[in-house]
Amino acid sequence: MALGKGERPLTIAYFDCFAGISGDMLLGALIDLGVDPDLLYRGLASLGLEGYSLAFSQVKKAGLRGTRALVQVTAAAGVEHRSLATIEQLIRGSTVPPMAQELARAVFRRLAGAEALVHGIPVESVHFHEVGAVDSIVDIVGSAIGLTSLGITRAYFSPLNTGRGFVRSAHGFLPVPAPATLELLRGAPVYSGDVETELVTPTGAAFVATLSAGFGPLPLMRVLKVGYGAGTKDLPFPNLLRITLGEEQEPLADRWSGLESDRAFMLEANLDDMNPQFYEVVSFRLFEAGALDVFLTPVQMKKSRPGTVLSVLAPPEKVDGLSKVIFRETTTLGLRYYEVSRRKLVREFLNLNTHFGPITIKVGRLGPSVVNVAPEYSDCRRIALERGIPIKEVHGAALQAAWRELGMPPVADGS
Repeated sequence: MALGKGERPLTIAYFDCFAGISGDMLLGALIDLGVDPDLLYRGLASLGLEGYSLAFSQVKKAGLRGTRALVQVTAAAGVEHRSLATIEQLIRGSTVPPMAQELARAVFRRLAGAEALVHGIPVESVHFHEVGAVDSIVDIVGSAIGLTSLGITRAYFSPLNTGRGFVRSAHGFLPVPAPATLELLRGAPVYSGDVETELVTPTGAAFVATLSAGFGPLPLMRVLKVGYGAGTKDLPFPNLLRITLGEEQEPLADRWSGLESDRAFMLEANLDDMNPQFYEVVSFRLFEAGALDVFLTPVQMKKSRPGTVLSVLAPPEKVDGLSKVIFRETTTLGLRYYEVSRRKLVREFLNLNTHFGPITIKVGRLGPSVVNVAPEYSDCRRIALERGIPIKEVHGAALQAAWRELGMPPVADGS
């Protein structure tokens, strides 16, 4: 994130999952961060669910304090195997705030997609068992209300301790991580540790898959609050989910140098069997879907075949959408992605009238100094084609106009 002049830092959250993550741990950590329990009670009451109670208490896990969220279900709740459509209808008919509704539905859709894949059935045929039960609905909707109320802009996660062994489910005993959990954690860094128990539940994994803007160590931030949500089991280490809430900071080097900084993801795919004529359309589709940059690099692949690396620079929130474009538009069977940090000149845009017509100028500043001036190529190209004149003449005129506007000495034609 770039901290521009007059802008407020973004509120980010870092989820430290050294003991995994589950719905009740997430709910407890949010209350520990200061979310008002009454906000949750009011929203959950509007769902019209019966036969449950939700309470919060302070507990200790391996000597550390945390908040325990306890959902108790009575016989009055009954046993229902709810479909995704039923749960979404339940949420839409409530007074839960719109952003929280959207997040809760997204989490349930992630769960439904994972269950459908591992059981080999259509999403419409998925009927949740444990996840469709009252306690899981309370965990997911309650956590969605709490998360959206904190004004979190981005969420980052540590590598996830999944645990190991077997867990009992409605389908019998399943290996840990459970198949749906592991499906939801595609692309996430995970490890099993030495504890034979389930530490990452499907609900916890669905929140990770829905929220994560990246994985790794604690990002640079000014810490505002820390919350601990307790799990049910007693483990050799603190069975807690720790959430650190803070303001995202730019590196001190960037502040001193006058540069902006942010984070993005690099998506890459190796291609050796695609018609090169297709690359123009692929690039167009990727930019259309929100790519920051798209470029091609020639490489030599296995068996000495010439190939091309398609590289796509993506904002964190566009990774999923751009990945789908790559799979739809190219012949690749897989891609890799990783987080990158960027440093950028502070940019501004000038709309100048030249004797050829209006042209947009991109200006790059390093602190107070202008170090780069570039006329917008598409404007120059359009005018050159419309008037039947060399593009270098249009570009040169735009560059001269830009320097005059900026109060700098005229320069030679940039062509």
